[in-house]
Amino acid sequence: MAATSGSRAGLLGRREECRVLDDLVAAAKAGRSTALVLRGEAGIGKTALLDYLAAHSDSCHVVRVAGVESEMELAFAALHQICGQLPDGLSEPRHAVLATAFGRATGPPPDRFHVGIALLDLLAEAAETRPLICLIDDAQWLDRVSAQALAFAARRLGAERVAIVFAAREAEEVHDLAGLPVLAVRGLGYADARALLDSAITGPVDEHVRERFLTETRGNPLALLELPRALSGQLAGGFGLPGARPLPRQIEEEFLRRFQPLPRDTQLVVLTAAAEPLGDAALLWRAAERLGLERAAAERAESAGLIELGAGVRFRHPLLRSAIYRAASAEDRRRVHGALAEATDAGRDPDRRVWHRAYAAVGLDESVAEELEQAAQRAQARGGVAAAAAFLERAAELTPEPVRRAERALVAAGTKFAAGESDAAYNLLAAADLGPLDELRRAHLAQLRARIAFARERSSAAVGLLLDAADQLEVLNDSSARTTYLEALGAAIFSGRLAVVEKAAQAARAAKPAPSPGPMDLLLDGVATRFSDGFEAAIPLLRKALQAFREEADEVTDGLVRWLWLACPVAPEPVASELWDDEVWHDLADRAVELARGFGALGILPVALSYRATVHLHAGEFAAAATLISESDDLTAATGNVPLRYTRLLLAGWRGEETAAMTAIESGLEDASARGEGRAVALARHVTAVLYNGLSRYDDALDAAKQACRQEHLGFVGWSLAELVEAAARSGVRDAAVDALHELEQRTLPAGTDWALGVLARSRALLAEGPAADALYQEAIERLGRSRVAVHLARAHLVYGEWLRREQRRPDARYHLRLAYERFSAMGAMAFAERARQELAATGEATRRPSTDGGVLTPQEAQIAQLAASGLTNQEIGGRLFLSHHTVEWHLRKVFTKLGITSRRQLDPALTSEVSLG
Repeated sequence: MAATSGSRAGLLGRREECRVLDDLVAAAKAGRSTALVLRGEAGIGKTALLDYLAAHSDSCHVVRVAGVESEMELAFAALHQICGQLPDGLSEPRHAVLATAFGRATGPPPDRFHVGIALLDLLAEAAETRPLICLIDDAQWLDRVSAQALAFAARRLGAERVAIVFAAREAEEVHDLAGLPVLAVRGLGYADARALLDSAITGPVDEHVRERFLTETRGNPLALLELPRALSGQLAGGFGLPGARPLPRQIEEEFLRRFQPLPRDTQLVVLTAAAEPLGDAALLWRAAERLGLERAAAERAESAGLIELGAGVRFRHPLLRSAIYRAASAEDRRRVHGALAEATDAGRDPDRRVWHRAYAAVGLDESVAEELEQAAQRAQARGGVAAAAAFLERAAELTPEPVRRAERALVAAGTKFAAGESDAAYNLLAAADLGPLDELRRAHLAQLRARIAFARERSSAAVGLLLDAADQLEVLNDSSARTTYLEALGAAIFSGRLAVVEKAAQAARAAKPAPSPGPMDLLLDGVATRFSDGFEAAIPLLRKALQAFREEADEVTDGLVRWLWLACPVAPEPVASELWDDEVWHDLADRAVELARGFGALGILPVALSYRATVHLHAGEFAAAATLISESDDLTAATGNVPLRYTRLLLAGWRGEETAAMTAIESGLEDASARGEGRAVALARHVTAVLYNGLSRYDDALDAAKQACRQEHLGFVGWSLAELVEAAARSGVRDAAVDALHELEQRTLPAGTDWALGVLARSRALLAEGPAADALYQEAIERLGRSRVAVHLARAHLVYGEWLRREQRRPDARYHLRLAYERFSAMGAMAFAERARQELAATGEATRRPSTDGGVLTPQEAQIAQLAASGLTNQEIGGRLFLSHHTVEWHLRKVFTKLGITSRRQLDPALTSEVSLG
């Protein structure tokens, strides 16, 4: 049919694109998995390139699906089609995840990324026998959860002999595919475009008209083939040229020009096919029978070159399907949807049936609204939050009774927000707000509106909205009031504005106490007290809260990970660092990662990894921190979330490579300032102070530290004060150092931990003289030596060695400076290591400059090697890191080659040697 010639036309002049696709197939055959997004306007030739790929993937298993606009709201629609073309060799629990998602089994709703992991394993298993090529056309019309699962799998591919190729329209952003490699498909070159145009024009054409046609169609193959048909007889004189309207719209109009003269029954059967996204010929015939249509009507459409009939139904081009559906009258669309609903088996596919019923409804219809609610419940049970939101939104639209309609709109808004669709949620809230809601639902509406405001802008304006909502909920004795106060306090801390934080803290302090306080309640009381009554008053409450979190984390309950969702400054881990409690900080961060991995909670695992990486950083384990940061970044990319910059910034500052660090700092400052996140701005200033103290640029460090200390920032203001004391002392600005030391005392003495008192002793020593200074330096080393914070111990050795050299005690100075140099070099703290080296040189001891190589293993290779050395199998490592066991095996082969070993038994000593060399 014509689509075949269109495919050939789409390949004209595509030698480079075809070469890229040939390389992609070769890579998949060689065990180097690849993902690619073909991007271009409608009709540019993306489908033709997919056809080429399918035809040239000899000895490969090719799986092909296409997104359909009317199917976007049906959860797992595209994924179901893909999995239906693959053998199911999955073991439990991966098989159970997909079975639950597709409604073939009951069980807990699978997390959307559990589904992605199951898909990744399924693709890897299918590729065991022969390479697998997955082709996804019209990716802009994939249902959301299918797009997320496919994008997740595409990002985690490694050595599975799998290639995934998406084709998506240029003008329609597919957020879930962001960051994947893109091949831009452009228009044909002049010579190819002219040749194609000449093949489509059957009569004479004025040369100037030809040139203008070529210019305005911009080498779009579909436009070059289709538009001249509408203009035959007009081109010779220059009439009927393409106008200024977008080309896809002009092509749609040309398709409609050929569709509209067809008989009425043929138009109806083609419209029915356009409304039925599966391309199921049997379903089409059943629906046509209910409409009283003969098969001959469809055959006339096939003869006209609009559709192709066989086991399935295929349109000449996706633009034709959408053009016909959009141009149909509302009455005709209702008729065909009604027929499709009747023809769909209610037992096998109840959701698709009710979706058709919803589009067939005339006016308000409570019975359909109730069915849509039931469909939403089924979708949520399968983990299809986006689909549930769509069902609920349509249910609200069809509800006749005003109170019920407002209630359904409110529930739909909450579900839309949970699905990440803030704008749609906000619009539904406006609809709910117009209805006669009771006081409690109005309070929940206010709470959701505040949450949406914070998610959209992260501004201090959301704090007032959250506090108002908390007040309303408290008056009504709703259990979520205290959680909302905690959210308000977290939002205030994010803003970095002390007045806003204090207002939120005072409101939280005035809230009714919880009858049976749990960890969250204790945390709220402790953090509120911290900002209303001061650090010392809050310590007992905060310690009690952290102990409650530690105890809860040791229990296996359904609510086990709810506290991990606090990806904000009032999470337990920042509170532990605020208390200078490195043991609790270590335990909570370690348990957070363990729990998030165990539950497959990929939405919160990046936050847990980031917290754990910060613990590694302060322990001087920079390589381990980098590994976790890399994993966190991979997961945020896979989940479509914003990367977490905090720990990456800290690591850049401590590593001390000025160019790389300042690039990261400036980028972080720009991003934080644009979002109005005062806390993130302060952290960037703190990192700058660390960097410049390491580089011995104390005046610059002093300026940065002063800015970092301007306001209270939970979790790291004490660190910034310590940087300020050192920078001011080294710059000779004693008054500033004394003032900062006084503030530091107020935060360390009440904490009373070795970390707190060790940093305080080191800071006091910088301002002391003679025996007093000597005693304080030794106290700092003794206390910090009993803690986990190795970077601060190395800093204590460094400043003590510097003081000893100035006291002319060179042998003692060399001992401490050498310790500092060796430890900083092993960690990868290059600026501090160089500072120690220069001081050593001043004592007469020569040393090599610290190496910046950082070892031969990449962060991911190092992480996999460490897990393998601990005794985990490839399957277990893959499960923990969300990789297939093939990818784990591939990484281990590279590790063995780099380390010069041949077995897992050699990993542990080889890794120890690697660390010592780094």
